[in-house]
Order: sequence, then C-alpha cells, then structure tokens
Amino acid sequence: MQQPSVMNIVVIVINSIIFILGVTGNGIVICITGFKMKRTINTTWFLSLAVSDFLFCVFLPFSIVQMASDQHWHFGKFMCKFTSFIMFLNMFSSIFLLVIISIDRSVSVFYPVWSQNYRTTRFATVVVLVAWIISALLSTPSLIFRVTAVQNKKTHCFNDYDSSMPKKNLHGVVALTRFIFGFVIPFIVIAFCYSIIIIKLKKNRMAKSLKPFKIMTAIIVTFFLCWLPYHIFIILEINHYNYSPDIFLKWMSMAVSLAFANSCLNPILYVFMGKDFKEKFRVSFLSKIENALSEDARTTTRRISRTSSAFEKGSTLV
Repeated sequence: MQQPSVMNIVVIVINSIIFILGVTGNGIVICITGFKMKRTINTTWFLSLAVSDFLFCVFLPFSIVQMASDQHWHFGKFMCKFTSFIMFLNMFSSIFLLVIISIDRSVSVFYPVWSQNYRTTRFATVVVLVAWIISALLSTPSLIFRVTAVQNKKTHCFNDYDSSMPKKNLHGVVALTRFIFGFVIPFIVIAFCYSIIIIKLKKNRMAKSLKPFKIMTAIIVTFFLCWLPYHIFIILEINHYNYSPDIFLKWMSMAVSLAFANSCLNPILYVFMGKDFKEKFRVSFLSKIENALSEDARTTTRRISRTSSAFEKGSTLV
C-alpha cells in the first residue's frame, strides 16, 4: 500500500485535532446547555448546534482512517453512505439553525412585545425538529449515490450518479442544490436579518444593544469562511477533467478539512467571545462556556424587556 503523502499526513493530523477538539468541546456544550443551564430559547439553539457538530465529529475517524489507508475504505457500503450523509446533515442543520437564530434575533428587535409573549422553548424545539427533518431530506443524495467498488485490490467509497440522467447534469444538480440551499440562500437571509437589526438599533440610538450579537456573528462568519472553499471546489469538480487531478485532489482535501474544522470551533468561540475573557482566564473551561452562553441569553432577554417597555410608552421601536 502506498504511503501517505506529506499533504495527506498534514490533513490527517488536522482532522485528528478536529476530532479531539470537536468531541470534547461539543460534548461539554451539550452537558452544559442540556443539563446544567435553565432551558431557554437560546440554549435550545446552542444545544442543537452542539449536537449537530458532535454527531459529525464522532464519525470523523472513518474519514481519517480512509485517508491514512490511501483512500482504501474498510467499513462497508452502509457506512460509506452514512458517513457522507452525516457530513451533509451537519452542514445543512448548522446553517439552517444559524438562519433560524438570525430570524429570531431580528423578530425580537422589531416585535419585542410579541417575542416576549410568544417565543417559547416548545416552539423553538418544534422549529429545530423541522430544521433537522429538512436537513435530512437534503442530505439523502449521499444515501442514494454513494457506493463502494473494488479496484486494484482497493475498496473505494465515492459518488456514482445514476445513468437515468446525464452524469454531468445530475452531478451538477446535486452540487448546485447543496450550494444554493446550504450556502447562498442562508447567506442572503442572514445578511438581511443582521443588516436590518443594525439599522434599526442604530436608528434608535441603541448601538450598545449590538453587543449580544457578537458570539452569533462570530459563529456565522466562521461557518461561511469554513464552508466557502468546499463549495467552490465541489462546483469546480463538475468539470474536474479541466484540472490536474493531483493538484485538484490535494486542495480539495484541504477545503474539506477546513469545512470539518467548523464543527470544533463553536465551543472555542463561546470561550473567547465571552465577556471579559481576560478577567475570567483563571475560571474553569466549563464555567467560561456556561458564562458565555448565559451572557448571550441574558443580554437578549434584557434587550427584549427594554424594548418592550419602550413600546408600551409609545416608543417607535416596533
């Protein structure tokens, strides 16, 4: 069996670090938001994000072993399909949750009284479940087209698009569907939501109310930065015969690893984006995450309460 190249070794090391940080960090966030903190709408969002990332990271070793084995797949046809399905389930569920959070934040700013009266954890849970169902449906191409085949005594796990349509066309449909629903539309919705929030708060001289958005802004920016190279390469792959296979595959593997990295970064952002991080440096890792998540929930609640009070007094914040 051919020895892994330097690039492969680098990617294997990066993915192994992502696995360790992702399982540990997201596991801690799940414990905190699921068992230690009071159940709120915000903790429901954060818990679902952590579950999505944790689930993906748990299955990451399958890809690591595949790369360490020079792309030889050891785990059978079902796991070939399922690991790919989990990857896209993570991608879609994460971005849909970020869209939901963005819409929720904008609604809380524009309709504070309604938000205070009708934003419930039960409703948030239903919304999250719907997002997961839609994510699973959009991830089904992996269950359909992912196959295994033996070539030169090596088992490969890859996409084999059905001949009922021209292969190039079907490949393009799947790639563009993922790009549009997993990147473009969410980007437009999130950008619109945060733009109108900023305009609304600045117009009413409430710039300080932007502070609670810093954690979510960091999470959203990180998601798009991590996944953009992947989507670019997937679209380029439609016409892969126009590029050098070796160079394309090397950079594609780096783009995939960058996308993988998104699943371990959120817990780190919770720690470093929390209020007065330097002052809390000697506090335990668990406390830092809990404080960051609590800070986001508390400031959002206070903002809704303040704007609700202003509304009752005849303010223009409606």
